Amino acid sequence: MTVYYTIIFFLFGTIFGSFYNVVGDRLPRGESIISPRSHCPKCGHILTPLELIPIFSFLLQKGKCKNCKAPIPWFHPVFEIASGILFALSYLAFGLTWELLIALTFVSMLLIIFVSDIETMIIPDEVLIVFGILLLIEIYFIRGGEALFSALISGIISFIIMFLLKKFGDFLFKKESMGGGDIKLMGIFGIVLGWPLAIISIFLGSIIGLPIAIMTLKKNSNHEIPFGPFLSLGAIILLLSRIDMEMILYLLTWNR
Repeated sequence: MTVYYTIIFFLFGTIFGSFYNVVGDRLPRGESIISPRSHCPKCGHILTPLELIPIFSFLLQKGKCKNCKAPIPWFHPVFEIASGILFALSYLAFGLTWELLIALTFVSMLLIIFVSDIETMIIPDEVLIVFGILLLIEIYFIRGGEALFSALISGIISFIIMFLLKKFGDFLFKKESMGGGDIKLMGIFGIVLGWPLAIISIFLGSIIGLPIAIMTLKKNSNHEIPFGPFLSLGAIILLLSRIDMEMILYLLTWNR
């Protein structure tokens, strides 16, 4: 049954990933996520239901628009596959439990942010507000009122620490070091992961993003780098590994 459910969650992940790609692309541009219908950006061809099937449609059309033959960016099928994998890993990490609902909600938010921050350098407030409220509601009904209060405190602490890091970065580099969206995002990390792991996600995200940052700045020192995707990757690793501070402290003192 585990294999069966893993496949099911992967398929659902690809479907939701296709939608999250649209949301992450349109929302920061102020466009509706409902209309116009999905279409080819080159010729305006409205995609048929067959052309909307995640991954399969890309392979069927050989990576080109059915109408004008313009190439379809590889990002779309890769993102759909990644979304499917994350949904499947969430199931494997949490099983068919209510905690899985929190994990999928959190992962869904991060997938949208990944797209929006890469394409527009914006983390939409709408996404943070909607998913933040959803997560708080889920935490209340799944873990209880005491856990909700603790989550809120962790969120506030994480927000304040990230705000102070931003101010320090602004002073150090004499310019804007990170956007307001990153600070608000860290607040939600605190709600879901707890503030200690939320802070660790900053360093983990920095390590993941360092090679890309070096290559990018080497080509263009004035180029801004979105931090949200790297923060998201760090948070996803911590979430799906189900690691906690007790385990981290044990690993740090293991050889002592």
